Amino acid sequence: MEKRAFLILLVVFLSFQFSFSQSRVEGTDYISFNIEETNDTINFVIADTVLNVRKPLLLFCQGSLPVPLFMDMGNDRIIPMSLSNFDLGNMKKHYHVVVISMPKTPMIVEHKKLSNQYFYVGNSESKNPTEEFHLADYSENYVKRANAVINFLKTKEFIDDSKVVVCGHSQGSRVAVGIASSNQDVTHLGLFSYSFERRVEDMIRKTRIQAQKGEITWEEADSIQAKSYAFYERVHNDDSLKVRPHLTSWRSFSKPTIDELASLKIPVYIANGSEDAGCVNTDMIPLYFIEQGKNNYVVKRYPGLEHNFFPIIDGRPDHKNGEWKNVMNAFIEFTIEN
Repeated sequence: MEKRAFLILLVVFLSFQFSFSQSRVEGTDYISFNIEETNDTINFVIADTVLNVRKPLLLFCQGSLPVPLFMDMGNDRIIPMSLSNFDLGNMKKHYHVVVISMPKTPMIVEHKKLSNQYFYVGNSESKNPTEEFHLADYSENYVKRANAVINFLKTKEFIDDSKVVVCGHSQGSRVAVGIASSNQDVTHLGLFSYSFERRVEDMIRKTRIQAQKGEITWEEADSIQAKSYAFYERVHNDDSLKVRPHLTSWRSFSKPTIDELASLKIPVYIANGSEDAGCVNTDMIPLYFIEQGKNNYVVKRYPGLEHNFFPIIDGRPDHKNGEWKNVMNAFIEFTIEN
């Protein structure tokens, strides 16, 4: 009896620490999952309606803003957000495609609770991300949550865990590096609009480029860069973080990730637009790979495209002719061939 009582208590304890639920997202072709942990709820979706076919896993990591997985337009109209740029039909031929909701961000959000950039602001009148999101918006948290999802899914019958593909865009690419570095189940890595340097370096570099183009004077550049250095000092001041919680993310994502990336033995695919000023360091990545004796990688430049793989026309992104589908499909082909 004592042994049975102990087992019952153990089950209750584990259920309290970790539980999950599964349901179809009404009005969409997605199935949602909720993993309940002690201090967090991890919401994620699989881009499918029936999970009766065994396929490998592909996890996509979003960028830096708390964009919800779905936008509620009212009148039973639900719009998918995070995977809408991709050729999901092609991706689903080969993988169960998964995306995780941003931390402290509802999976489905009413249109009126989003900013003009479609990120979650809650009931705030300031149109800024919530403080709860800012406090959870750091690299280690994203990596921990993603690993929890991977570890959960790899036990499911519909997942072929012999191949686990992780990819990410912008900030999500840095998260993807952290996942691949910490999770030995990851077999392939895709990085889009990836920069391995400190986030603040992009600001400093853009100022130099403006001065080189004559858009500002070098004296103005000196003044602007001095402000960037002062900002970076605040990022690394513990007292500043208490007053400005959004600096938590800046500190976390200011750690260079090139050493993690170069040490990986798995196939890596890196794609950037030539007009993305934040990714000029991509040209240097092969040097790090060469030093590590790594040759199972691709670094792909897309001429004329910007950070989100839109072409630049007359100095502005042409949002009607994005190349995301082609960019992602090329990566999918890479994962199949390698």
